[in-house]
Amino acid sequence: MGIFSKLMGKDINKGVEEFNASAEGWLLDVRAKHEFDAGHIPGAKSVPLPVIERANKLVKDKSQPVYVYCLSGGRSRQAANALKALGFTNVHDIGGISNYTGKLVK
Repeated sequence: MGIFSKLMGKDINKGVEEFNASAEGWLLDVRAKHEFDAGHIPGAKSVPLPVIERANKLVKDKSQPVYVYCLSGGRSRQAANALKALGFTNVHDIGGISNYTGKLVK
């Protein structure tokens, strides 16, 4: 990965494309519930960071792809690390919705 790639950060749009192409993937919005309700990516499930362990009830097979996002990328990074600690093996931190160019569900 080059220096330019590191400066650009995660590409949430590419991550959403990968989620949409995955028949068994999960898209988790780890922002607060009121942020989720104000607008989220189609297909996303709300699992706020403070209660990330709820993902255990939602995603039964911990080898399935799980894509996580937040507003700017900080909470999604924390959520990805927490999910890995909970035993999830296919976690993708796709960054922040502030860089998302697709339609939102409200």
